Amino acid sequence: MSQYAYLFKYIVVGDTGVGKSCLMLQFTDKRFQPVHDLTIGVEFAYRMVTIDHKKIKLYIWDTAGQEAFRSITRSYYRSAVAALLVYDITRRETFTQLGSWLEEVRQGADGNNNVTIMLVGNKTDISHKRVVSTEEGEQFARENGLAFMETSAKTRHNVDQVINSKLQTQWRTQ
Repeated sequence: MSQYAYLFKYIVVGDTGVGKSCLMLQFTDKRFQPVHDLTIGVEFAYRMVTIDHKKIKLYIWDTAGQEAFRSITRSYYRSAVAALLVYDITRRETFTQLGSWLEEVRQGADGNNNVTIMLVGNKTDISHKRVVSTEEGEQFARENGLAFMETSAKTRHNVDQVINSKLQTQWRTQ
């Protein structure tokens, strides 16, 4: 007998340095690594969660943010049930690139209309350096039909909530 009832695949996308790997590490290992090597291609981790007394194995695929790896990472978008579209609230250029990331995820999902996408503004622990307002994030999400949340991979603020809210949504569609 399988150790889990369902297997869900999440992808985490966004520019280099927005905290994608740190978010994944906080969710799967509950730890923060302040210095992290750049992701080459993709990395993945998993965590077992329970919803409605069912064990779910959740794979999280952390994609490289560098343009050089885009052709490699695109293939990982297929079969994903959710995507976390991450930007850094202290770096406007990571916010202005969201449109191209969103288009890439939607194209890469190969017509998978069930893929849910959440916009994630990361690094709220250094909000004194904020250059992208919460309202701007909310507006982008609203205009593009996305859920929205702000997080801090450093302090764990909203990390579980980001993953679990999408997981709850996905679970209800199964």
